[in-house]
Amino acid sequence: MKIDQLFSVAGKRIVVTGGSRGIGEMIARALVDNGAEVIITSRKASDCEALAAALGPACVAIPADLSQMAEIERFAAAVAARFPRLDVLFNNAGASWGAGIDEFPEVGWDKVMDLNVKSVFFLTQKLLPQLEAAASAAAPAKVINIGSIDGQHVSDLETYSYAASKAGVLHLTRMMAKFLGTRHITANAIAPGFFPSKMTAGIAEEFREAFRAATPLQRWGNPDDMAGVALFLASRASAFMTGAVVTVDGGYATTV
Repeated sequence: MKIDQLFSVAGKRIVVTGGSRGIGEMIARALVDNGAEVIITSRKASDCEALAAALGPACVAIPADLSQMAEIERFAAAVAARFPRLDVLFNNAGASWGAGIDEFPEVGWDKVMDLNVKSVFFLTQKLLPQLEAAASAAAPAKVINIGSIDGQHVSDLETYSYAASKAGVLHLTRMMAKFLGTRHITANAIAPGFFPSKMTAGIAEEFREAFRAATPLQRWGNPDDMAGVALFLASRASAFMTGAVVTVDGGYATTV
């Protein structure tokens, strides 16, 4: 029960989608800093490759647009070629779209749903052979889906497809947990609150300040907050957890 063994990710082979910035970058940095081998992907190749170069040889960039099925298949094949055994899959890639209900466009619905929900299911499906190859009853492989508190409560923002997609991700996680458990694969989710990122930068300053002021801990999330949860869920310490949602929001979703 040594902490350096129980919470270790050293030597684990891990994929982080949407890993070039924001929460994905926070997770990727924490994993590499603690000895994991990590593949990151994002749609923008230059961002993906720049972060991999900064993190060193333990991090490899394989850019892909996971909103497209052909790209999911190409990326999964590239992962399988490099990692025949995959210990952990972080399904983090996501997008948002904001518009009033009267003018919300179909493109804003489909873009968000395809990346935030469809890609989570089908990338997991395509990587099941690699996850099963790494899995055992004592040390299950892990699927960790990044949801949002917007899938748990009603947001003040008119981001209809985003909120619906994140609620879908959280329930999809429970479905995965039920049907992958006998294959020694766990499925859990993280529901972040407000973490500064390129996505949240699009929210008006008045709303960002209102979120911070209404949060019981009176601040936004930072990289350490996400790193701690990600390392716990990726390590042996969470081996008997599946179907769980870990909310990391300073108390916002349950008090506002």
